[in-house]
Amino acid sequence: MPVEMTRQRFEELVSDALDLVPHELMVELDNVVVLVQDRHPEDATLLGLYEGVALTERDSTYGGVLPDRITIYREPLLESCADEQEVVDEVAVTVVHELAHHFGIEEARLHELGWG
Repeated sequence: MPVEMTRQRFEELVSDALDLVPHELMVELDNVVVLVQDRHPEDATLLGLYEGVALTERDSTYGGVLPDRITIYREPLLESCADEQEVVDEVAVTVVHELAHHFGIEEARLHELGWG
């Protein structure tokens, strides 16, 4: 059974997870928005998604673009957890995982670091 949680409470967990990120990294976020959606339209099991141009790939031609998007998917996260504390932990891992993509850290390296 999925964990029952209001959208507002889930969004608070995403905000709390962002608060855990060190200030030194947060000030480096450039042109990024973090969103919560119920589910990815094409992959119903996806927990989070980074869409944009990683900082490591930006060059002098980068400018005038829409913000990068980090989307955290509420329903699959709630479905994958047994209780609220597990949701708290998984939301934090998912937020850090997607933020890492913004900083140019690839999937394989995230798995090596335990954030996969």
